[in-house]
Amino acid sequence: MKIFKLLLLTALLPFLLMANDDRPPIPYNYLAKKEVQNFINMMVKKYHFKRSYMTSVMKHAKLDRDTLARYTGRYKVGTTNGSWERYKAHVLDKESLRKAKKFKKQYYRTLRRASKQYHIDMNYIVGFIGVESKFGEYTGDYNILDSLATLAFHPNRMKKFFKSEFKNLFLFAREKGYKITKLEGSFAGAMGCVQQVPSVARKHRSDFNGDGITDPWDLEDCIGSIAKFMHQNKWRNGNIVAVPTNFKGKRFSKLKTSHRRTIATKTIHKAGIKPTKPFNESRAYLLKTRNTTHDDIWMAGRNFKVLTRYNNSTSYGMAIHLIAMSVK
Repeated sequence: MKIFKLLLLTALLPFLLMANDDRPPIPYNYLAKKEVQNFINMMVKKYHFKRSYMTSVMKHAKLDRDTLARYTGRYKVGTTNGSWERYKAHVLDKESLRKAKKFKKQYYRTLRRASKQYHIDMNYIVGFIGVESKFGEYTGDYNILDSLATLAFHPNRMKKFFKSEFKNLFLFAREKGYKITKLEGSFAGAMGCVQQVPSVARKHRSDFNGDGITDPWDLEDCIGSIAKFMHQNKWRNGNIVAVPTNFKGKRFSKLKTSHRRTIATKTIHKAGIKPTKPFNESRAYLLKTRNTTHDDIWMAGRNFKVLTRYNNSTSYGMAIHLIAMSVK
């Protein structure tokens, strides 16, 4: 599921989805770049786009300086790596948790149907949609054409990935009949209530409301998409996700904490770390969420890894887990 690991770049906090009005996109002559001409030639030859269409679209594309700065090391505020304090302030605050309960009540029948069909826990679907778009309220207002053109054709640390997504943007827009110049999303080109980049929106779409249309901005379709994702990544109902431990110190350094590799439960116990709730798996992900004054230490099971396959981040997975716990 390599592609879902790349969603670390796109499955973002709602407060990071807002456009930067201080640095709006500016006109840029993409057609003067040989790399762009080669791209157009490829799209015409391999995917049978009309050259006039490709040229017209590229004339519309602008340089998004705000987006580029995020991937060239100059951007400081609101980077793609959200701190735990930011998650707590913007995703796990009282108002967001209130909205989580309201969302579950409003879409309970759809959530229950998804839970039964895919054998997953509906509360974690609520968590996903809460973290990704605050239940559809914030799906991003960056022009996706501008963002992905900028990242596809200007030097940055993920240029190869974004060039592929730019290709998929054209394919996605054609398949859906969307006007490519009008699509809006995150600064990295992610769309809809579960923030899918174009390749993922094409591959993992869902028509869960049965209207014959797969719509990344439709909340019922998003519920189906996340449920399908969880099922495909081997979610197991009844298995452990994460439990708190007895650690009461300020900073933890006895063992390496990571959501990428497990540690034998016996080893964790020998280090003096014990779960405060039943934990019956022989190995665990030992997790740390770093607060301003102290660390919280968690033990997580195999189900937690499913969460981080959508966004490769401990804080992301823990935010989903805590929202899910709040609405059970």
